[in-house]
Amino acid sequence: MKNITFIGLGNMGSPMAANLIKAGYNVTVFDLVESAMDALCDTGARKAASVSDAVSQAEAVITMLPAAAHVRSLYCGEAGILASLNTSCLLIDCSTIDADTARETGNKAEQAGHRFIDAPVSGGVAGATAGTLTFIAGGKAEVVEQASPLLNVMGQNLFHAGDTGAGQVAKICNNMLLAVLMAGTSEALQLAIDNGLDPKVMSDIMLQSSGCNWTLQKYNPCPGVMESVPSSNAYQGGFMVKLMNKDLGLAMDTGAKTGSSLPMGSAAQQLYRMHQRKGNSELDFSSIFTLFSKDTI
Repeated sequence: MKNITFIGLGNMGSPMAANLIKAGYNVTVFDLVESAMDALCDTGARKAASVSDAVSQAEAVITMLPAAAHVRSLYCGEAGILASLNTSCLLIDCSTIDADTARETGNKAEQAGHRFIDAPVSGGVAGATAGTLTFIAGGKAEVVEQASPLLNVMGQNLFHAGDTGAGQVAKICNNMLLAVLMAGTSEALQLAIDNGLDPKVMSDIMLQSSGCNWTLQKYNPCPGVMESVPSSNAYQGGFMVKLMNKDLGLAMDTGAKTGSSLPMGSAAQQLYRMHQRKGNSELDFSSIFTLFSKDTI
C-alpha cells in the first residue's frame, strides 16, 4: 500500500500524517481546517477538496476524529467514506470513541467489502510527533497485521486487544487510570509543597519509591519540575482537559453497561468536570494540579 488518505488533522492527526509522508507514502489529506491541510501540503501531501476526492485513489484510509458523532457521519454519511469508495480498502480509525460505535462502523464497513480496525492511540502529541505512539487495535488479527506497516511508521508499539471495539475499551481503561494517576500525583505534590518541600525533590523521592508512576516519569504536573512538558509551558499543548473529560465519560458509560464498580474513575471525573467548569477546557489535562492549590480551592 502506497496511496494513503488521512482525514482529521488536529493536534494528533497532523504529526501522524507527517510521519507517513516522511516514510515515503503518497498521502492525501482532508480536514475542515484549510490551514491544517496547507501545512502538510508544504511537506508533500496532496490536499483533497472533499471526502470523496480524498478516498478516490486510497488503498488505506486513516481517520483521527474528536468524537463518535464525527466518526458515524464521516464513515456512514451520504457523502462519507463508505459511500465514496470504489474498491476494497483498509480502514483504520484512530479516534477515541465508544466501543459500540466502533463495532457498528466496522460492521458496515465489512458489509460494504472493506477491512476495518479501531486503533486508538496513547502517547500524546509528543508521541505523535516523534512517531512513538502506542496503538491499541480491535479487529480481525489478519487485518491488524495488514495495518501494522502503517501503524509502525507512526508508533513504536502495537497491541491487538481483541475483536472490533476492543481497542476502544482498552484505551478508555488506560485513560481512566491516567486521570486517576494525574489527580493523585497532583494532590501528593501539593501536599508536599504546603508543608515546605521542594516539588522537584519530592518528585525525585517518589520516582525512586512506591509512588512512582508515568506522570512523574514523563509528564510532571508541577510547573518548573520537568522541561518540555505542558506544565512548564503554562499548560499549553498536549491533551486537553475537555478531551480527558470525554474519555472519562466513555469510561463511566462503559462501566454502567457492565455493572462495573468505578469509584476512583468517578472521583477523577468529578475533579476534571470541576476543573473544566472553571474555564480550563483548552488547557492540558495535567493542569488539574492547579485545582489543588490553596489559591483555587
